[in-house]
Amino acid sequence: MTAAQLPPVAPEVTATLVEELSPRLRKRLDAAVTKLGARPTHRDGDTVTIAVDEETDLRMHAPGGVVATADAITCGCLLAPACVHRAAAACAAPAADPAPEPTGQEAPTEAGSAPHADGTASESTGPAPESTTPAPDATACTPPDNTPAPDVASPAQRVAADAVWSAAAAVLEAGVEGAGAVAQAALLRAAHTARLQHLPRAAGAALSVVTLLRAARAGDPSYRTPDLVTALAELLGTAHRVGTASGAELAAVRGRARRPYSPDGSLRLYGLFTEPVVTDSGHGGARTWVAGPDGRLYTVGDVAPGGVGRALGVADRAVRLGESALTHRELGRAGLAVSGATVSPDGRLGAGKGVKAVTARGAAWTEPPLAALWETPPLQQAVRALRAISRYADPDAGGSDLLFLDVELRGAVRDPGGVSLLASCDGRTAVRLTVADDDPALAHRDNLMLLATAPGTRLRIIGRLLPALHPRLALLACSHPTGDGVIDLGFDRLRRADLPVPDAPVHPAPPEPGDSGANSPLHLLERRVEQTVPAGRAALGMLGDVSAEARRLRRAGLPTAAGLLAALCASAARRERDAFGRLLPADTDGFATHWLAAARYTSAVSESLCAAAWEPRPEPAVTG
Repeated sequence: MTAAQLPPVAPEVTATLVEELSPRLRKRLDAAVTKLGARPTHRDGDTVTIAVDEETDLRMHAPGGVVATADAITCGCLLAPACVHRAAAACAAPAADPAPEPTGQEAPTEAGSAPHADGTASESTGPAPESTTPAPDATACTPPDNTPAPDVASPAQRVAADAVWSAAAAVLEAGVEGAGAVAQAALLRAAHTARLQHLPRAAGAALSVVTLLRAARAGDPSYRTPDLVTALAELLGTAHRVGTASGAELAAVRGRARRPYSPDGSLRLYGLFTEPVVTDSGHGGARTWVAGPDGRLYTVGDVAPGGVGRALGVADRAVRLGESALTHRELGRAGLAVSGATVSPDGRLGAGKGVKAVTARGAAWTEPPLAALWETPPLQQAVRALRAISRYADPDAGGSDLLFLDVELRGAVRDPGGVSLLASCDGRTAVRLTVADDDPALAHRDNLMLLATAPGTRLRIIGRLLPALHPRLALLACSHPTGDGVIDLGFDRLRRADLPVPDAPVHPAPPEPGDSGANSPLHLLERRVEQTVPAGRAALGMLGDVSAEARRLRRAGLPTAAGLLAALCASAARRERDAFGRLLPADTDGFATHWLAAARYTSAVSESLCAAAWEPRPEPAVTG
């Protein structure tokens, strides 16, 4: 049995079932979750049955796709309903997402959602699922859109935020290894309380942390420790700011219930390119990028279970948007006229019944309005992309991580992670172009290696910003090296005959960033922040003296980092005793405060160093 085979369970249901367990059964809960995960399941309509043993079944009733009450989970064992099995089943199942914020109109049909370890979702085919949260809570947690936001948080909101902080600090104290089902249930209870007090951003962040904790403890291959670091810092930071923010800042901290799509009227769209989407969770598909006359970017996606094989097939299927018969790859080179459009905050186009779309003329990358995308200086594009993908960006801010550059290829260079293609942008910035997906079934790797054999070739490219201490992009699409048209580098395969014949000497590559951050010792603090998450505060407290690392940070001009490192490790090691010499409880709040400061600082400095790396370098002197 996998979590995906079980219906989502409302957070408050899981919390209630765990809270009702006796202390003895709580100690057995993690083992029960693991044991139940190995048992077979059977689905019959809205009911999923788990064979607890040869004679006992557990049933999860999920009308509308979600287990909405504790009574909907029943067990046939002799100890039921006070058994551990009901709570274990709830803990093994995915946590249900909050209901979307009502918009006063029919919700558009979207291209489904494929869950990831971080709690986000990508596009897929099929109608959008119904709300996975009971109606009473959905109406209770979201005030009407025309209700003015309060200037300061209410006492009840502060109490809810404090509960979120305490639950998150306990997770940080214990680490992934110690944050089992009981700690996760405390987070789910805090998330539910936050929703009821109109704090959807904190509630959503708490659910993301729970999802990542479960992925980490289950050995999910898609799990990454930096993702949990970001999620925990977002959760702690949001909870902390509720009590100090006011006005517009408070509105941003409160957030709003997820509103997947909103009306956007009529749109005239121009295709840019199509990229394959393959996730670690086994989903696959395609995403086509289009632009409006004002340069705003939109996507049409189709992602569902199926992996790379599905990604290769979907590219040549018709997009699910109005009456258009264009395939994804055809849309990447054509245009659309859309009426009744619906758009998500991140630019995804909805495919509801009211959406009408017909094929229209597209535009070349060198023609208006698309040509304007390449006119913005690279530094400005990089700053904009960093703002969009910042670890702690406003969830409703939108934006894209794509860069549009004119480059001249220089050849292959070897990096610690493999081979990259070095290119010159504007003759003043050296950019490393890397493979967007290394799956051998896709064309990315072969195309990049072939382009590396053609130094001096000038291309117009689209790439995805990869935060690093030097300019770095995942190469997604490029203009044809010798002809017209666009090459979707994940799908189309270049041939040697497509490359130009060298007829001019290759200009020297622009100087790469020197000491602007490429040799920064910031990682000394970053790794301590990350080390805390898997093993908890105690593991960091055993490091001992970190004064040598602090001195190295100071010598590099990072005194704040040095101070944060020393304070973090000292807080981790600090344990006070009472008058009888007995250890007092650790100061989890103090440690969480130091850890949060270090996490946010390293993120801010890393983003600053990445932006600085895109600043144009002086052109090399011409000798002769």
